[in-house]
Amino acid sequence: MHTTASLYTGDQTIRLLINGEYVASRSTERLPIVNPATQQVLAHTPCSTDDEVQAAVAAAKAAFATWRHTPIAARMRIMLRLQALIRESLPRVARVLTEEQGKTLADAEGDIIRGLEVVEHACSVGTLQLGEFAENVAGGVDTYTLRQPIGVCVGITPFNFPAMIPLWMFPMAIVCGNTFVLKPSEQDPMSTMELVRLALEAGVPPGVLNVVHGGKSVVDALCSHPDVAAVSFVGSTAVGTHVYDLAGRHGKRVQSMMGAKNHAVILPDANREHTLNALAGAAFGAAGQRCMATSVAVFVGESKDWLPDLVQRAKGLKVNAGVEPGTDVGPVISVQAKGRIEQLIDSGVSEGAQLLLDGRSPLVPGYEHGNFVGPTVFGGVKAHMRIYTQEIFGPVLVCMEVGTLDEAIALVNANPFGNGVALFTQSGAAARRFQSEIDAGQVGINVPIPVPVPFFSFTGSRGSKLGDLGPYGKQVVQFYTQTKTVTARWFDDATVSGGVNTTISLK
Repeated sequence: MHTTASLYTGDQTIRLLINGEYVASRSTERLPIVNPATQQVLAHTPCSTDDEVQAAVAAAKAAFATWRHTPIAARMRIMLRLQALIRESLPRVARVLTEEQGKTLADAEGDIIRGLEVVEHACSVGTLQLGEFAENVAGGVDTYTLRQPIGVCVGITPFNFPAMIPLWMFPMAIVCGNTFVLKPSEQDPMSTMELVRLALEAGVPPGVLNVVHGGKSVVDALCSHPDVAAVSFVGSTAVGTHVYDLAGRHGKRVQSMMGAKNHAVILPDANREHTLNALAGAAFGAAGQRCMATSVAVFVGESKDWLPDLVQRAKGLKVNAGVEPGTDVGPVISVQAKGRIEQLIDSGVSEGAQLLLDGRSPLVPGYEHGNFVGPTVFGGVKAHMRIYTQEIFGPVLVCMEVGTLDEAIALVNANPFGNGVALFTQSGAAARRFQSEIDAGQVGINVPIPVPVPFFSFTGSRGSKLGDLGPYGKQVVQFYTQTKTVTARWFDDATVSGGVNTTISLK
């Protein structure tokens, strides 16, 4: 049994995990893990040394030699145990997540549960990793495929989902027979490490799952390491592009999920109450720090008259620390993030957008030093404005108006990002045309945040994704395995030879 206390050194520096042991980093560089509601320093993240990165990869490489041959049923049983442990630990891990990341307790539990769904899906690897078989493709010849693990895999995860995104990665990788090195966000790795601890408790053997911490130098060392076979990344566009290019140059498989500018298109025939509630929740939940948050509302025709009601709903949301009951919008992750969001709000005002609701510097009694930005709504936004061209990643909704559905589709498709989009309507014909013509990876019809369930794959596109295979679902099994094709012919002792065949045909 690995205790919670063993995750930290005596000075509250979070440990690495190398070959099944929690290791104190030798690095002297430490980064504070700060409660964004209070500025209290909860612990410190070490920046792993190069030797520590090398040791983690070496442990994963050594463990792969035996783990790859572990029976599928044994791997499945570990995942079954892990999902049970996560359920048992949900309230405790959610509180750790809220303290370090800021989101509400309810949203923290949702963060964990959406990751837990992928762990549950990993329990089905017995059917997910099946090959194919064709009998007698030629005289006495059978052909079949094997789906085999690829080796040491790496995951680099963001601050906004410190439970869900790691659980998208390492369970599917290791249940397919690979070993894994995880690099959590340096801003909030505590809840991630709680989940890693549960994985060890579930029976993941030493070296199969390893954890290093740090920033760019650690990421670069992992992406360029000769013993790493694949890299999975979720985070900002700038870092994601760098990871994709660096890992690709070094011959790795890469999936890189990056920035977004998600639109919601509202037709006048939509269910008004459902639509307005969905927009407010999707725009301002998690303080807008979701790669699938609705950050642009496109009102078509007469639906523009609903904007005042949307502003009223946004005004009614409670801004407070995530641990406080009834909180709808918690703090953003850091002082720097708050400053950047407020600068973008300033730019919207200076560029002529209508600031219908100003969330700058809200009063939050008892949490005066928190990184709070309240719900903010802009009207009259044009496509050239910075609040439209840049990903704000905060509780800011920009609203635009067009005359027709065709104009809305053209607007969305002209944006360089392609993560997600939603249409609100009661017209099946309009929905069918929209889902066919829109150029985005995830499409919601009356669903504001269309993140697919784990049976399907996350499929961001264009500027939101590099690499052709997405996390979880069927695609991730392809990503974490390689297909080997076997063509076999067996001869009885009494078989008469047909002589030498110098062609490529099977006879």
